[in-house]
Amino acid sequence: MLTLTAEKKAAMDRLSTKEGVISALAIDQRGALKKMILALGVEPTEKAIEHFKELVSKELTPYASSILLDPEYGLPAARARHEEAGLLLAYEKTGYDASTPGRLPDLLADWSVLRLKEQGADAIKFLLYYDVDEDPEINHQKHVFIERLGSECAEEDMPFYLELVSYDAQNIDSNSIEYAKIKPHKVNEMMKEFSKEQYKVDVLKVEVPVNMNFVEGFTTGETAYSKEEAAQYFLEQSNATELPFIFLSAGVSSELFQQTLFFAKEAGSTFNGVLCGRATWKNGVKPFVESGESATQEWLANEGRKNIESLNEVLAQTATSWHEKVRVIEETVSK
Repeated sequence: MLTLTAEKKAAMDRLSTKEGVISALAIDQRGALKKMILALGVEPTEKAIEHFKELVSKELTPYASSILLDPEYGLPAARARHEEAGLLLAYEKTGYDASTPGRLPDLLADWSVLRLKEQGADAIKFLLYYDVDEDPEINHQKHVFIERLGSECAEEDMPFYLELVSYDAQNIDSNSIEYAKIKPHKVNEMMKEFSKEQYKVDVLKVEVPVNMNFVEGFTTGETAYSKEEAAQYFLEQSNATELPFIFLSAGVSSELFQQTLFFAKEAGSTFNGVLCGRATWKNGVKPFVESGESATQEWLANEGRKNIESLNEVLAQTATSWHEKVRVIEETVSK
């Protein structure tokens, strides 16, 4: 069970619904968003990226419990969010150095947990790429790094959301059936690792443990798992941690993500919400690039809102309250 100070509990409350479900909107994408704009034949500018995030925040945070942004392009969007929406700020550099083995983590050089807190953050989010089967020396570096980061968050009494993204160090394509077969092992074992007390993580943001495109009944093509096998992996994932945990959408369609949440619930998963990004807003990039602000606002107010409200309806039927996984302690001041 997670132990929280009263201050951390208050911050966690600001990030979730009153029922204790995290229904968060993620638009901390930087490199990925640039690529989406570039794919439409337009060179992405800093101003354009900031403005798109700002429009998403203004139009969609009335329907989300919180929003995840980056301090590089997202601070105007943070100020534009609905007054009742909590704020998570990302602390990692976007991407990784592909020339160095291990996808090693790195922090934004101009920021600290204290400085992010001063910008109004209710929690810190950090993304870590992790392969449980990689060289132990590389994983040791990652363990020490997250210990430092967890201690920094604890010192500022800030909730620490750790986003874990699995991969294979031997470069098996993460979208392939070969990777699908080993994904449950990689996802569930890394959840066990970073649930240990030394990392001081408060919420895990994780992938679902299977590739739903290879689950029996969800595809007309080749399968990697039967429905029963996939359900067992979801249950094993839930049992791998006592911490609150939420699912990331990983760029899949809104429809498939919602079907996945129902499947997780039926399998016995006690996940506590989502941080949903591109599945909610990605189709708004095209009107933004091609038609401008008014068209983007119209798309967000209609399709974007539908995406997030339909997801909220699914969460109401599937997610578990994180309140059941925590205890609150009152800190005493020594004299």
